[in-house]
Order: sequence, then structure tokens, then C-alpha cells
Amino acid sequence: MKGYDFEGPALELGALVRDDGTADPSARVRIPVRMMNRHGLVAGATGTGKTKTLQLMAEQLAGQGVPVFLADVKGDLSGLASPGKPGDRIARRAADVGQDWAPEGRATEFFSLGGVGEGIPLRATMSAFGPTLLSRVLELNETQESSLGLIFYFADTHGLPLLDLKDLIAVIRYLTDTPEALSGIGGLSASTAGVILRALVNFQAQGAEAFFGEPEFDVRDLLRTTRDGRGMISILELPAVQERPQLFSTFLMWLLADLFETLPEVGDPEKPSLVFFFDEAHLLFEGASKAFLRSITQTVRLIRSKGVGVFFVTQTPKDVPADVLAQLGARVQHALRAFTPQDAKALKATVSTFPASSYDLERLLTELGIGEAVVTVLSETGAPTPVAWTRLRAPRSLMAPSAPAVVQGVIAASPLLPKYGTAVDRQSAYEILAARLARQQEPEQEAPAKRPADRPERSERPAGAHPGSVLEEMLASKEFRSLARTAATALGREITRSIFGTARRRR
Repeated sequence: MKGYDFEGPALELGALVRDDGTADPSARVRIPVRMMNRHGLVAGATGTGKTKTLQLMAEQLAGQGVPVFLADVKGDLSGLASPGKPGDRIARRAADVGQDWAPEGRATEFFSLGGVGEGIPLRATMSAFGPTLLSRVLELNETQESSLGLIFYFADTHGLPLLDLKDLIAVIRYLTDTPEALSGIGGLSASTAGVILRALVNFQAQGAEAFFGEPEFDVRDLLRTTRDGRGMISILELPAVQERPQLFSTFLMWLLADLFETLPEVGDPEKPSLVFFFDEAHLLFEGASKAFLRSITQTVRLIRSKGVGVFFVTQTPKDVPADVLAQLGARVQHALRAFTPQDAKALKATVSTFPASSYDLERLLTELGIGEAVVTVLSETGAPTPVAWTRLRAPRSLMAPSAPAVVQGVIAASPLLPKYGTAVDRQSAYEILAARLARQQEPEQEAPAKRPADRPERSERPAGAHPGSVLEEMLASKEFRSLARTAATALGREITRSIFGTARRRR
């Protein structure tokens, strides 16, 4: 069997493995760069080499001028920022697959969710995140998700910007105290409001406040290239939030959805605008509601036309819903284990997702070595290539975490740090509702006391009186302050309506 050798720019995955287990350096296995927006899957058991495959693909994409985004769940992808270290194992692998290996790091940016951990803070406003994704994080059922959508709708139509957690909590408490506010558009039961509030308060207690707020991340900052035309690799560092797997997987989905909302239609470009690696993908789909799965499926199906390729990284194809799996044109399947009946069932399901081939895939997938995979991709014409047993190349960057000083230096030198480094807390729903409550609690103004007959009118101030004293007295009056508050509230409402006219921010 021959490898996949295409005329245009391509990623070099490795060399075809012969039946006797030796690699054939002349039979190259490649993926056309222009097909990388047709999505893909990198799968395999723990310890079989998935992370190094991500690293290999990311550095080659960047070398072709394609920006890359990937999530670093275990904290070992920061090595992309540093040149690899030569050694006997790398030399043997390079000779085996016909690779001209040389150490080389890539231009990287390091991000963290809300600044929890090392990296430039990555935040989203509550309005942009939306009720569907938030329901997923809070593990709400469909009825509660529908009620949360009503709450977001109320805030949006009443000029109450939802920027952070305290804004949403304030709106729910307001609607609980004044249920008539929802008359005509539905209702919010006290029990449902209580469930949502408790979930939000628990979420807040776990430190989620840092993830929501401003400045909100602009996903167009993921599309940058270097001065020499190479793609920037953006790494979201996630080890600090591993105890909240649904949070980071849903946050990744928000990034993907925001890319879909933001980027223009480009059809089928010669190379993608961005390739997005979605690690630990099973966390995204486990226990997901029907609405959430529909949202994912639609986004994956349509985002290709925005020039964005999505690669899901997980253990077996069965971790990905069938409607999503059907959109994934490239498959890099590392070894699977069959130690239990469940493993054997997953193995059979995985084999069924591959095109027919001359391999005994059920046997081969359990015998693959570390750094080997079964590969099928889309050719330049969009047709699936034959299945190929492949020995993968070694990444040129460091196959271990970069030194802390390297990571800290990259973060400190980033042009994005001044833009996103400091949190901003401007007036939003919490402050607006707090001011409204304060006005309602003000005692009624007493009737003005009768002016003594011998007291001069304001227009008849004594000669020599400072003209500013009358102005100061007027500004200090309750009547003036009340009028000013009313005018400011009306103006603020019109401004926020113009900015937050939909669930997503306008650019």
C-alpha cells in the first residue's frame, strides 16, 4: 500500500508501516492543509501518544501560516514554546520515518480561564455565554434551562446587562420578589428560581466569578500570525480548573460558538483561518441536553464555511455523538485496550467507523505501539483515503512542559496582556437594580415647610452673597438629585439596550 502524497501544502504525519512492522520512509502519510477545515478526530487510550500527535499537527499548521488553538488539560503542551532536545530515541524515530528532524519552538500565547492559573485571563460576559451553555455548566434540566432562557430574555429586553455572576443573581432575585414583571411572557416558579439560584451560588463559591466579566475576550485575537507569516499557537492552560471539567469543556464550546458568530463566510479557502483542538471531548457530551447537542452539531456542521477546522480529542469515537462524528473527515486512531467487556464493545464500535480496509483493525488497534496510529483523511478532492497503519513523526518542539521561566516570559511579553490583564467592573444589572431598590426604600419627601414671611426669596439674595452658594444649595437638594438619577437611569438604559440588543455582543 502507498502512503498519501498530495501536490499541495500538507501536514507530514509519518510513514506507512509495512506488514512486517517496519516503516517505509518513501510512503508518506500526509493531510492536505486545505482539508483541515473539514474537521477530525484524534483518539486512543491514555498513554498511546494523542498529546504528541496534537503537538506534531499544531507546530506544522503554524509553520504553514495557520493559527492554532488548543486546550492543555494536563499541562504538558507548553513545550510547543521551546525547541526540542535531541536524543537517541528521536534520532531513531526520525531515521525510521525519513524525517529531517531539527529542534524548533513555535510562537505561542498562554491563556487561563479568568486568570486562574498562569496565562492571560480569558473571560466571557454572562450575556455572551448565554442560557444554553450556562445550563450545561450548572447541570440544569430542560425545564430549568427554559426558565433560565426567560430570565436572560427579561434582562436583555429591560436594559439590564448581564456581565458577571452577581448580575444574573440580582435579576433572578428581583424576578422572585416581583413576579408580575414577567406577566405576558411567561412565569418563573419560586421552586425553579430557587434551584437556579442555589446552583449559581454554589458555582460562585467554587471561584467561578473569575471566569465571567470584562474585558471579554475577542476571539479574533486567536487568528494572529507572526511577522514572518507563521500562525500563532494559543494554548489554554487548564490544570488549575481540572476539578470543574464541565466548566472548561463548556467554555471551549463558547469559544467555538463565538468564532461562528464573529467570523465571515469564506467558503473553502486554501488554508484554514484557524484549527481548534478540543481536548477531553467526552466531557462536553456526557449528560448533555438535547438543546445543547443540537447547538454543538449545528456549530460543527456550519463553522467549516467560516474557515475553522475542529479536531476532537478523546479516547474512542463513541465518545462523540453520531451527528458530530459524521462531520469529522480525518481520523487518527491510536491504540485501544480490550481488557474488559466494555473495552471490547468500544473496540468493535471504533472499527465500524472506519472505511473497509485490508487490515484486521480489531486486532491491529490493540497491537499499535506508542506513537503509531491508524489514519484515514480526506484527499484534496474530498474523498476518504484508504486506512493506513502509520508510524508518526516526532515533534520538533519540546516533548515536555517548558520551563516556568519560559512560560512566564511569554506571558509578560504578550501584547494581549494590557488588553485583558485587568478586570473591569462597570455598571450593569446588579448596580441598576440596587439603585432601583434604594429609590424604592427612600422615605416620602416631607412637604416643604412654610417660608417665614421675613425670609427673602432666592431671587432676592442679599447683596454681596456669593452667587455659587445658591447653585450649591440647589445641587444639594433632594429634588435635584432625584431628577438627576431619573435622567441618568433613562440614558443608561438606552445606551445598554443599544449595546446589548441580543444575547451576543455587537462588534
